[in-house]
Amino acid sequence: MSELPWMGLGISSNLDSRAVPHPYRLLEEHPSLFDYVEYSAPLSLAEARRDASLFSELWNQRSKVPVLFHPVHLNLYGPTLESADALRDLAEHLSQVGSPWVSNDVAWWHQAGQPFPAYFYLPPPFDRRGLDDCTAHALHVQASIPVPLLLENPAVIACRGDMHVLDFMAELHLRTGSDLLLDIGHLFSYQLTQGIPISSGLDGFPLESVVEIHIAGGLVSSRGQRRYYVDDHAQPVRNELLDMLEMLIPLCPRLRAVTFEADGQAAEVAVSLFRRLRPLIPRRRQEGPSVQAAVESHQSPGVPSAEPWDVFDQAYGRLAEPVDPTGAAAELDFRLAVIAFEVDQRWPLSRLLHAGRREELSLFAASSEFRSIFEGPGKDLNRAFSAFARRRLRDAPDDGAAAVLAFETWLNETPSPPPAVPKPGCIALANGVAVRTFPIDLSELQFAASSVKKHLLRRAWATGIVEDGALESLRQVARRAPSRPWTVATRHRGRTVEVINLTDELIEVLGVASGEGRRAEIGPTDRRAAAAREALRLGLITPTD
Repeated sequence: MSELPWMGLGISSNLDSRAVPHPYRLLEEHPSLFDYVEYSAPLSLAEARRDASLFSELWNQRSKVPVLFHPVHLNLYGPTLESADALRDLAEHLSQVGSPWVSNDVAWWHQAGQPFPAYFYLPPPFDRRGLDDCTAHALHVQASIPVPLLLENPAVIACRGDMHVLDFMAELHLRTGSDLLLDIGHLFSYQLTQGIPISSGLDGFPLESVVEIHIAGGLVSSRGQRRYYVDDHAQPVRNELLDMLEMLIPLCPRLRAVTFEADGQAAEVAVSLFRRLRPLIPRRRQEGPSVQAAVESHQSPGVPSAEPWDVFDQAYGRLAEPVDPTGAAAELDFRLAVIAFEVDQRWPLSRLLHAGRREELSLFAASSEFRSIFEGPGKDLNRAFSAFARRRLRDAPDDGAAAVLAFETWLNETPSPPPAVPKPGCIALANGVAVRTFPIDLSELQFAASSVKKHLLRRAWATGIVEDGALESLRQVARRAPSRPWTVATRHRGRTVEVINLTDELIEVLGVASGEGRRAEIGPTDRRAAAAREALRLGLITPTD
């Protein structure tokens, strides 16, 4: 078997050209800052080309800047093994890009075609049943791909199982023959939940099997006497992790790569941290023990159990946590925050009326509608929330909340308009902008929702208390919304639909821009010129040469 290559110091990327830092621009400005790009993308090469806006640049640069594939689309825990089609896609992807290995967190990432909100995965319980399930997944994946699979220790908040995470990973390594990726922040997350030093448990851990190390930003938060590490790459890298990395590097004789997961960091911050890391990880390592690809396992992968569904129900509040109720409550808070953020992309007003309080949001997370997202194809978070809100309206009718749900359903179901092509010297609606009229005027509610959220956020930042009783004012405003035409501009931006209130002058200008007015041009002396300038400032119209 061939040796695994020395990769050196790398940067992570989700291959979004809008994200910071841009790995290839960073390398152009600072040659030798890092040696490779570790990226996340769909398993299918065709989907990666379609969905990852930086994939074409990665493809073209791969002979000069090596790559490692680190997908977040690969289950190494869960009730269902990856499909044969998915693993064929993965094998082709790895062969085509030349990634010498593939790695992923040992966790449950997706089910029935749906990732968990914001890819906030479910780690396994660290016990024998969890080991059995993860072993089945790892052997199943490794048997279908042409390069070694590295197993990464997952981040945790609630402690499930009686094994230390390092003992769990060591046993998983022995069972599968797969080498390891040690994520220092994820290790810190476990140690904090246990209230023990960050280096605890390393005695007896097979550091000689660590091929890659991850380091990233994160935050430490408190809940009572417990502390938790939040794995958030855009946050500052903590000193504990930098010190741990410096200690670990000489203890891992087969180490081949150290990845700084810098996604979300400002470019100048990433440069500074890479310069701090570079002396620890040279571009080429002195010859040492060779690193061989993992020995082919002849074990049968087996079939995972249904226990992951119990972990799902505990994590989302459907079942009481039998082992770590304090940690489970903290974990649920993080998951609720992710759900609220995701739902707010499409249902910002309805979410405040139906799930604005923690207990209401908890009801959604524990609902059959939410669980159904992951039980079969054709469901997603948007459909689940709208079904949940409709059920609440059936149980407790509320004309105001019903009108808001109807409005946001109307927005979400209306496709983005095609780009307009105006005549030379004319104006047109900007891409993604449309002018629409709804029969109920919700302009007061739209303003009130923004005002109330700002008020609650400022007070919560100072007091640590969310005074959600203020949400009752939004219900009052929704109930008194007048039945009259409300004309707004809508703008599709990614997953969100922005709603912009319009004055009469702006309505007239946008009517001209959409081809509904009597004139195709607006001159500098026209009475609508000021409104046209405002529409330009808001990005609602586009002039042509």
